[in-house]
Amino acid sequence: MSELEISRHTIVDWSNFCREVMYDGLVAHKVKIGGVGVEVEIDESKFGKRKYHRGHAVEGQWVFGGVERGTNKCFLVPVEKRDKTTLLNIIKEWILPGTTIISDCWKAYDCLNDEGYVHFKVNHSINFKDPETQQHTNTIEGLWRHAKFSLPQYHRKKDFIGGYLAKHMFLKQIKNKNDALIEFFKLAGHLYNANVPINVEQNSSDTDDNEETDEETDEETDDNIVY
Repeated sequence: MSELEISRHTIVDWSNFCREVMYDGLVAHKVKIGGVGVEVEIDESKFGKRKYHRGHAVEGQWVFGGVERGTNKCFLVPVEKRDKTTLLNIIKEWILPGTTIISDCWKAYDCLNDEGYVHFKVNHSINFKDPETQQHTNTIEGLWRHAKFSLPQYHRKKDFIGGYLAKHMFLKQIKNKNDALIEFFKLAGHLYNANVPINVEQNSSDTDDNEETDEETDEETDDNIVY
């Protein structure tokens, strides 16, 4: 910062701006993944820290995600509840009908075969790969590891996690990392198109979604917690 003569406040503002651009391009204007004959792995994981570095995580943010095999296209959505209604709505928003979905045995997914998807389950309490179908969730487990590693170690405010996850989604889908800046400028151009007037009143009236207080519990494993 001192070499460039840029204040910390300016750097924070620009970082927030960059995450806003990526969030708009990849989340607000999402493109669904999957399709007939395409396989997508889904899972939930808790981004948090252990209290006093012992026991199960007591603070943090649950994230629901999916990744398309073979393309790295993915979605990562912070959630307050992991019930059927919450997760199914996100699945319909992000995954095309007819997609083959692979998940663990969390009961919220039991409806997927009735919702226009082909659904396979992997019972992780018995094995990591189903011996009959040969299905697994290794791809999304890898996504969790990289996503958690990409988050800053400090100042992980819940208000910002959506932007951090959008940044990871953006970098995950860039095949040639040398094109990242070009692709970023494309997203920025779409968000700040001078030919489209900005409705300030509409933007200022946006409100957060209703907060949900109920939360279903599920057994947490060490693999699903970031330290």
